[in-house]
Amino acid sequence: MMVAPKLHPPCKGWQRDLAGPNESVEEGPELLWAAPNYVDEVYMELSRRRLVPSRSMLFLFGCGACIAVILALSTLAEVVSDVARTGFREESALIFPFLALALTAGVSVALLCLRTALTLPPDQPIRFNRARRKVYVYQVQMTQNPYERWPTTTRSYNWDDLRAEAWKQRGATLNGAAVFSEGVSLAVVRSGTNEVIERFRLAGSVQTAIWAYICTYMQKGPQTLKPSDYAPMDANDISNDPILRWAPKIEWPDGMDAESRSAP
Repeated sequence: MMVAPKLHPPCKGWQRDLAGPNESVEEGPELLWAAPNYVDEVYMELSRRRLVPSRSMLFLFGCGACIAVILALSTLAEVVSDVARTGFREESALIFPFLALALTAGVSVALLCLRTALTLPPDQPIRFNRARRKVYVYQVQMTQNPYERWPTTTRSYNWDDLRAEAWKQRGATLNGAAVFSEGVSLAVVRSGTNEVIERFRLAGSVQTAIWAYICTYMQKGPQTLKPSDYAPMDANDISNDPILRWAPKIEWPDGMDAESRSAP
């Protein structure tokens, strides 16, 4: 029997609903590839660095797109020069739209890669405060449109209004091969309902055990969590990628920073 999503609307690529914030979790709590940025009896801060790929790779890809744009502009200049000498020909009518499309795509790709690599903060952490039963989210509202504004938001939600969903989406590589991506999405619902009013990603890979880790912390405390094999990392640490030296620092609003790290 197929199980239907509980939330309205479900996340894109919905696969299944995970345990509620105050329900017992069946999966073993575990963090893969990282330790919490910080954890004690009052609050835990988790990293979401993996939502953004390697900044150095994005920077290099963006530079490659810039080179392609320069080559396309050079070709366009030659075509214009040829038209000026010999007049407009049928070949020119074919190449102009192609070059225009290549330039538009190249500029967009270059801008998207370079903007992602250089203007996003090193991390977009989430803080889970056990004492207040609140969740604090630091997020850049990034889109795939490099020409739009990407505002940075800091918001707080009630722990009891949080829901988690596992998702899976299909895509394709440049050569047409099918690829799949999986992850966990968190939703904020209107109190007492399953109506979603806000949604944000928790993990960009198959890490449903992260939600079990969070629920275990919020329900039972840090002493019940398995020690991580990794060292904690400050949210503004840039040692793992040299391109991050140009990234803006994470700056929580003073009032929210103090509230999210303290008990009532």
